[in-house]
Amino acid sequence: MIRFVTVFIALAGIFAALPARAEPLRILALGDSLTAGYQLPPEAAFPVQLEAALKARGHDVIVINAGVSGDTTAAGLARLDWSLGEGADAVIVELGANDALRGLPTASARANLDKIVASLSERGIPVLLAGIAAPRNMGDEYVAEFERMYAEIAAEYDAILYPNFLEGIPISAETVLPDGIHPTQKGVAIIVEGILPKVEELIERAGAARG
Repeated sequence: MIRFVTVFIALAGIFAALPARAEPLRILALGDSLTAGYQLPPEAAFPVQLEAALKARGHDVIVINAGVSGDTTAAGLARLDWSLGEGADAVIVELGANDALRGLPTASARANLDKIVASLSERGIPVLLAGIAAPRNMGDEYVAEFERMYAEIAAEYDAILYPNFLEGIPISAETVLPDGIHPTQKGVAIIVEGILPKVEELIERAGAARG
């Protein structure tokens, strides 16, 4: 009995000395249909493909799909706290496309995005802000103001900027759905490839914030 207790205590000491395994880094993807995976199977959505790509590069991460089709910047702001849920180590913010498609004032979109990024920054959560190109039929002034707001908000809060979430996607049946707006599974793969370096920068910041 004494020998058993001695061995048990020794083993307990060994296990106690082992470093605790870190929990996977949780990245929240807060966005609209472009994040949610509109008309795509679940495994083809941006958060799922991004998580797979990051894991293939050795990152221990969970990418949470907080994309809601049709969301504007105002809707994203309204559900920010709920979307964070049990917490996130980093957040990708992809919002604004629906504001532009509806011709909503750039001042409103900017104010909403500013509040989202400010709130996350106040909580010490690193942010990757993904911009979107405004429809050219909105006029030069609207387009310039809309696209400029992403860079200015990112600079103000030291967020990481990815200027155009849809950058590099060719307009073809293989990469874009028949609506001419949303990416196919292959189109999403192009998005992931393009944004990956910025997400790895986000992971580096989140790791430093964890200590």
